[in-house]
Amino acid sequence: MTPPAIGFLWTGPVTARTTVLLAHGAGAPMDTPFMTFMAEGLARHDCRVGRFEFPYMAERRQTGKRKPPNTAQVLMDTWRAAINTCRAKQVVIGGKSMGGRIASMIADDADVKGLVCLGYPFYGAGRRDKPRIAHLETLKTPTLICQGERDKLGDRVEVETLKLSRKIALHWCPDGDHDLKPRKASGRTHEQNLNGALDAIVRFLAALPP
Repeated sequence: MTPPAIGFLWTGPVTARTTVLLAHGAGAPMDTPFMTFMAEGLARHDCRVGRFEFPYMAERRQTGKRKPPNTAQVLMDTWRAAINTCRAKQVVIGGKSMGGRIASMIADDADVKGLVCLGYPFYGAGRRDKPRIAHLETLKTPTLICQGERDKLGDRVEVETLKLSRKIALHWCPDGDHDLKPRKASGRTHEQNLNGALDAIVRFLAALPP
């Protein structure tokens, strides 16, 4: 099978020591305000950030027609192609929801420095009885998951009962949902949670071995 062609949206200095590749979630493209906030924030901390889209989303951009995500195999092949295409020496992979989940499925075999997941879908909507974590129990890649405390696809109470690899660190966004957004009654703002997640990622990247 021919690897998918990858078109990157680059942010940050070409001379950066670390390249961070980010993939979007299932229903939204690579240039949403959420993805842009993270890319521009990491770029300010001397990271080169490459965003890309899976084939179904790239097609939607061209045709305007919504389609469901590609098969897991195509999504994983796209991730591998993205890593190979960027040709950077120190690469960290990850992304929003599904993008981060698929990255986590290929991370150990991809020779990357680290993994960052933003709103990880620990289980499908309404499927708390079937967590999708088998590979997370044995993950060897240093990983940071930034998760909203009340994320319907993995809230704090539920996730803290799961058996996860010791390589996985969790940053909890207070009262955050799947987009890390808190309720007004919490007294917090979405920007506070986004900045908190960004700061956690920056610290995580700084602690990775050279």
